[in-house]
Amino acid sequence: MRADAKKNRNKLLRVAHEIFKTEGIAVSMDEIAKRAGVGIGTVYRHFPTKEDLFGAVIASHKMRLMEEADQLLHHDDPGEAFFQYFTKIISEGIANKAITDALVSSLTIDTGRSEIANEFWRGITLLLERAQQHGSVRADASIEDIKIMLIGVLQATGDRGIFPERVVSILCDGLRR
Repeated sequence: MRADAKKNRNKLLRVAHEIFKTEGIAVSMDEIAKRAGVGIGTVYRHFPTKEDLFGAVIASHKMRLMEEADQLLHHDDPGEAFFQYFTKIISEGIANKAITDALVSSLTIDTGRSEIANEFWRGITLLLERAQQHGSVRADASIEDIKIMLIGVLQATGDRGIFPERVVSILCDGLRR
């Protein structure tokens, strides 16, 4: 890749990261190009669709969250590890609208992007199963239940930027065995 093309790509990723963080995926590609100071053709040359750009931006968040989940899989208390990660996803989603949008879109994601969706949910699924085997989380709680809880809390409170401690506490109490 030419030096100027690489510079433009990095600039697009930086700008898109900030825009998606505060405004989510609803922002237009034209707006991203404008704020990055490049032409719309440059955006599409690097990222043929907004979903491609969003996927590139969210990849670093996904990797970080997956690393945290992998570390928590070795925690001495599987229940504490699950609830810590559950709370972490909520706080990350409130701080970064891109994460909330990625989680929401993962429920209706097309097969071409299913790998991204699967990566988001793999960590919490493993933590949930481990906590259930340990007896810390209700056996009848499914990953679908967890998805609904996480996304519901994020959609209801995320725009206000307020961490819903009481709601999270109630959800966690309801999940405990």
